[in-house]
Amino acid sequence: MIRTREEYIKSLKSMRPNVYKFGELIEDVTTHPATCKAVESHARGFDGANDPAEKEIFVTTSSLTGKEIMRHTSLMLSLEDIMNNSRLKRTMYRKCGTCTGGFCVGWNAQNVMWAVTADMDEEYGTEYHQRLKQWLLAAEDSGILVAGALTDAKGDRCMKPSDQPDPDSNLHIVEYRDDGIVITGCKAMICGVAASEEIFLLPGSGYKETDKDYALSCVLPKDIEGLTIIETRHASDCRDLEEGFDAPATGVTQAYLVFDHVFVPKARVFMAGEFKYSGKVIEYFTANYRACIGACVAGQGDVMIGAGVLMARANGLAVKPFKDKMITMSVNNETTYAVGIGAMALGKPHRTGVWLSNNKVAHVNKIHVASLPYETKRLCQEIGGGIVETGCFPSYRDFTDPKLGPVIQRYVKAGREVSAETRARAARLSEWLTLGGGVPGCMHGGGSPDGARMVVHANTPYEEFAAYAKIIAGITEDVKEPGNVKR
Repeated sequence: MIRTREEYIKSLKSMRPNVYKFGELIEDVTTHPATCKAVESHARGFDGANDPAEKEIFVTTSSLTGKEIMRHTSLMLSLEDIMNNSRLKRTMYRKCGTCTGGFCVGWNAQNVMWAVTADMDEEYGTEYHQRLKQWLLAAEDSGILVAGALTDAKGDRCMKPSDQPDPDSNLHIVEYRDDGIVITGCKAMICGVAASEEIFLLPGSGYKETDKDYALSCVLPKDIEGLTIIETRHASDCRDLEEGFDAPATGVTQAYLVFDHVFVPKARVFMAGEFKYSGKVIEYFTANYRACIGACVAGQGDVMIGAGVLMARANGLAVKPFKDKMITMSVNNETTYAVGIGAMALGKPHRTGVWLSNNKVAHVNKIHVASLPYETKRLCQEIGGGIVETGCFPSYRDFTDPKLGPVIQRYVKAGREVSAETRARAARLSEWLTLGGGVPGCMHGGGSPDGARMVVHANTPYEEFAAYAKIIAGITEDVKEPGNVKR
């Protein structure tokens, strides 16, 4: 089904309210100031699906039915398919300026579990793969948005989930039933949930038998009984909840998901205690996700270049003096995008057909994603000047105040051919992109860079590379790693 923005928003309005902000229940996520901007961001994706100029990015043909479907519900069965994941992400950032998790994590999760459920069924004789297929057919037919949730609250980082003083610090199964499972615990820092309709849960780590109850995967409606969603995005609320141009019409949400004995029907359960495969879920998911997120930060970087162009001109300056800064920003964008595409190109299909990116190169990309975008943000601030970075620019309410507004507008105006309001809007956009509500999780979104470095280290064959060097250098003796030497 190719949905419209109106159909999407109508669906959200029909759901049971269970999202909280500042301790208050949000009755309608499509209109509440804390969540409506994220809804608008996602709605623009449905606009793209119905726009002939962008349709090929947002729409594809189902490999299961041959029908036209929203691309974010599809199986990625080729290099071209997964590259289109990156194209969609970069396009969404260009349209919204920030993250749209409902077009992202659930899509990757369903593809990962397409592979892992087949492997589990082969070993254990389970029926997970067929269940996932039936759910996916329904998802394709409805075109729903599905957020994804991996990260647990975790508790004490030096302890395993089953050893935690509070077992609910990691989401786990508390009851196995013939008709499904009952789950309790917390998933934290989950993007786009308020604007999504379902949530795809994956295990948060690779587990051993003692932690098998934490090895779970399922998909459930956002408004399922027993789930409380706490919207946590706060750093920029002073701007995002204001009126006027202090923040754009788009935005992002983050959330804690608190599960209190939530029953999940068997048809929606795709892993329930098969701890042996929890690590494989993480391996496959991070490889694909960390390859694709290079496109996310590249897309926002494109907007930051544009904001820099606008600010230079609004300040009365040509772009040329900032050429070197603009070049560096562009190089940063294309580096994360290209390394991600490289990880995909070096990947291969799983036996079920879904494409799996190269693990090592994908994690190299994550390391770049945790550093290069911050340089791009700094350069955007440099180009924009103090009006962007120092926090001294008056609010929209002051800017339009009957008494103070004309005074402020007089002194905000800079470039002769650019109005005070245009300079103000460009400045606020630059601020939002680099300091405020538009900042995505570059550093820790999708996992920490230190975790990525561990994967790169584990996949770098140091002895093999040393052997190459020995041959070229003509070294014949065995150069061993020294033991502990007393000095």
